[in-house]
Amino acid sequence: MIASTVAENTFSYSYSFDPLSSVFAFVVWALIVAGMWATFLKAGRRGWAAIIPFYNIYTLCKVAGKPGWWWILYIIPIVNIVISIIVAVNVARNFGKGGAYGFFLLWWLQFIGYPVLGFGSAPYLGPGSTAPRI
Repeated sequence: MIASTVAENTFSYSYSFDPLSSVFAFVVWALIVAGMWATFLKAGRRGWAAIIPFYNIYTLCKVAGKPGWWWILYIIPIVNIVISIIVAVNVARNFGKGGAYGFFLLWWLQFIGYPVLGFGSAPYLGPGSTAPRI
């Protein structure tokens, strides 16, 4: 009885292309790249680094005040999550923002955080800055 019921149920999946989701993904990507570009320029780095894979992570580590070789840690499972949070929080702090801004807007919601940071009024203070955190 159970075997015949399972055999009668057929599952079908649609692998059709949805242009709306592609447009949405492109807009999110463009917001992140534009924001990172502006953020890198504020930090005195090359803006075009935002569009080069792996080099953008290297540049982000440098903006965060971390050694450039930290980009290698991004390819290690589980470690990459911890390292990316540390880098995001340090980038936020180097722009005078708090750790919550780094976690929620630069790590979790990058498409909002980087444009706000890059096009906003927050100046790049650099690593080890003793300026008050906003």
